[in-house]
Amino acid sequence: MKKIILGTVISVGALMAASWAPCASCHGATAEKSALGKSQIIKGWEASKVEAALNGYKNGTYGGVMKGVMKGQVSRLSDEDIKDLAQQISKF
Repeated sequence: MKKIILGTVISVGALMAASWAPCASCHGATAEKSALGKSQIIKGWEASKVEAALNGYKNGTYGGVMKGVMKGQVSRLSDEDIKDLAQQISKF
């Protein structure tokens, strides 16, 4: 499947990989790490759990020690971005 963004055709796989890229630096290439040694390992989470966590970080109702860091990371994401990212993470 492909999407057209600003006149450029991009595969959905490439788009999803790009959306995970900022996360991978802390969570690992396949979500296998505890981010900064403080978070839960999110590999294996169901999409609904990931989506709830990301929405909670965004609206300030979820998170422990990483709450402030994650709020900044997800504040730029749309609801659709969060759904897409949750689907991607659930497949790791």
